Amino acid sequence: MDDLAARSGDPGHPVRRRIDDLIDEHRDHLAESLDGLTDEEARRSLVPSRTTLLGLLKHVTFAQRIWYDQDITGRSRADMGLPEAAEDSWILDDTDTIESVLSGFLTVCAESRLAIASMGLDTIVTGRRPHPLWDSHLHVLRELAHHCGHADILREQILAAR
Repeated sequence: MDDLAARSGDPGHPVRRRIDDLIDEHRDHLAESLDGLTDEEARRSLVPSRTTLLGLLKHVTFAQRIWYDQDITGRSRADMGLPEAAEDSWILDDTDTIESVLSGFLTVCAESRLAIASMGLDTIVTGRRPHPLWDSHLHVLRELAHHCGHADILREQILAAR
C-alpha cells in the first residue's frame, strides 16, 4: 500500500475531509431545493416516474440509511422502518410534508456523520457485505450528485409554472 492510501484511512486526512465536504455540499443542495416551495409544489409529479422533489429527499434519506446504517450495523430494512425495495423509497404518503421529510433527511445526515466519524476510509464495514467505507462513501456521493441534477430540473419547472 502506498503512503497516500495508508494515510487516507485517517478520518482527518485531506482526501477524507474533501469527500465528506462534497457529500455535505450535495446534501445542502438537495435540502435547499425545497426552499420557498409549497408542499403541493414539492409533491408535484412532472415526469412519468415517481420522481418528485419531496420524493427525491425521501429516497436519498433511504439511501443513506442503507449505506451508513445497514452497512455498518447490519440492521434489517424492516428494523429501520424502510421498504425492502429501493423503488418504494420514492413513495410519498399523506403525512409527508416538506417539514417532515426534511426533518428526517437532516436527522439521517447527522446520524450518518456520527456513525462514520471515527472510521477511516479503509475501515471494513460488514453489515450487508464486507467492503471498505470508501465504497459506501462514494456510493452516497454518486447518489446525491445524481439526484441534485434531478432536483435542479424539477425545481426549475416548478418555478417556471408559477
